[in-house]
Formats: sequence, structure tokens, C-alpha cells
Amino acid sequence: MSSIKNVLYFQAGLGVLANMFLLIFYIFTIPCHRPKPVDMISCQLTFIHIIMVLTGWDIWLEDMFELRKIQNDFKCKATFYINRVMRGLSICVTCLLSVFQAVTISPSTSLLAKFKHKLRNYIIYAFFYFWSFNLSFSINQIFSVGAYTNFSETNQMKVTTYCSNFPMNSIIRGLILTVTTLRDVFLVGVMLTTSAYMVIFLFRHQKQCKHLHSISHLRASPEERATQTILLLVVFFVVMYWVDFIISSTSILLWKYNPVILTIQKFVMNVYPTITPLVQISSDSRIINVLKNLWPKC
Repeated sequence: MSSIKNVLYFQAGLGVLANMFLLIFYIFTIPCHRPKPVDMISCQLTFIHIIMVLTGWDIWLEDMFELRKIQNDFKCKATFYINRVMRGLSICVTCLLSVFQAVTISPSTSLLAKFKHKLRNYIIYAFFYFWSFNLSFSINQIFSVGAYTNFSETNQMKVTTYCSNFPMNSIIRGLILTVTTLRDVFLVGVMLTTSAYMVIFLFRHQKQCKHLHSISHLRASPEERATQTILLLVVFFVVMYWVDFIISSTSILLWKYNPVILTIQKFVMNVYPTITPLVQISSDSRIINVLKNLWPKC
């Protein structure tokens, strides 16, 4: 079990460091240059993933921090609430990133072209809506999560050493699960639709370039590389998110947490926020150039 915990610690540490590096890069890049909308979205996603990994890490390490002097009930509620908000924001902002890139690469003759010049304003409105919705929608965590007690243990679903889920009315629980599922299905559907559009566009564009230039291997443009990166992130996100969602939903419906399943969920939940910054760093030529310039000095 200790080896599994070490893997989780390494994953959390790598996720925090990679996201912090990316966030610092965006903080210094955006004010100095005219920020691209994609940088604004990526910066927001990076910040969300830092908080998401930290709160998830706090949940896993509850048994190590035996802070009995601090009100464990407040700590459990705050940690689970923030983590749930960040998970909701992660899927929303990832969807926005996919939609933005689909609009960006769309030709001037397409229906999406008319949104290109208004993207910056739409992004700001989208951020405000996403934060408002997820902060209000996840409020149920404050009432359904609390400190674990030895009394009426059958009515509690223990998820950490000090925290547990309390039973809710079956109608309310079903309603929350239904709304969450509808939100996720809609956003994942939008991501898959825009991803399919981008794949078709890239295939046609590459085919036209080969036909015009008669070159078997053409170097991808910055827009094409950015699109390929976002496609990779979207596909990876969809797989990881639904694995996590199935595990969480099954556990809540059965009202039973198996330690093995919980450990798997801990790992799956933070795979995407850990991998995302690594993919973005390796595919961003600006970051690569900065690292190349810093390497001789270091």
C-alpha cells in the first residue's frame, strides 16, 4: 500500500510543479505581449488544475495531517466543495478550449467565421458563467460531506480517515446526479463534435497541401500543431473524465466505497490535470525556446 501512496504523491507533486511552471510562464507572458485568447484559456485551466490537484492531494493525505485541533467538519466541507468546483470548471474550460480552436481554424466561408472577431468578449463572458454555475451547483457538497463520526456508521460512507458522505434524500441525490450527467454529456458532446470538425479540417487541409506542393511530408503550421495538441487533450480528457465519473456514480448509488476502487479513483482523478501541462509545455515553441536559452546559463 505504501508503494501505491508513493505513486500518488509523485503524481500530485509532478502535477503541481508542472502547472505552476506553466502558470508562471503565462503570468509573465500575457502582460508583456498582446495575449492570445488561447493563452487566456490555458492560463485559466492551469490555475484550475493547480487548485484541483492540491485539494485532491489534501483529501488523500488527510490521515497524515492529524489536525484534530482544527474543525475537521469545516475542513472536509471546504476541501470537497473546492475540489468539486474545480472538477466542474475543468470540463467547462476544456470544452471552451476545444470550441475556441475549432472557430480559430475555421475558413472564412464557414458559419463559425463570424465569431472569430468576438472571441475575446465571449471568452470573458464564458469564464464568468462557468465560475458562477459551478460555485452555485456544487453547494450541495457543503451539506452532504462532513467529518466522520463513530455514531450511526451505517448512515455514513467513509471516504477518508476523517471525512465521509452523509445520506441524502434519494430524490435530491438522483436530481443532482441527473443534472451532473446532463451537463457532462452536453459538454463532452460539444467537445467530440468540435474535435471531429477539427480532424476533418486538418485532413482536408493536409490533403490540399500535398496536392498543391506534391510533398509527402509537410511541416505543420503553428495553428495545426496547436489544434493537434488540443485534440490530444480533449480525447485524453474524455476518457479519464468518464472513467472517474463512472466510478464516482457507482460508489454513490451503491453507497459503498471499496479501498481499491477509491485508490484507482484517486489516481484517475488527477491524471488529466497532471498530463495537460506536460503536453502544453512540450508543444509550445515559446516555452521550448525559453528553456533552450536558460539551459546554457543553468
